[in-house]
Amino acid sequence: MSENVKIPLSLLNQTIDLLECIDVSSYDFPIPLEYDAVLSAFRHKRQRLDLRQSYANIIFTKDEDARFNARMKYLRDKQNIPDA
Repeated sequence: MSENVKIPLSLLNQTIDLLECIDVSSYDFPIPLEYDAVLSAFRHKRQRLDLRQSYANIIFTKDEDARFNARMKYLRDKQNIPDA
């Protein structure tokens, strides 16, 4: 099943912050693996959303200098996201 769900960005950020505070090292085998997979997926989603905002900044800048700076930031951000 591969369905998308819309949640507020603030809830996504709160969930990531909460998951980062949880220590699952004392749990048995499957739990740390599932935990890492979920946290990784949420972090990747947040990075993709940040990249999307960075791209939007290129489009909505008012002058060429700001557009160039926004483009450079977008390219740096894009390099930091692994292909997953």
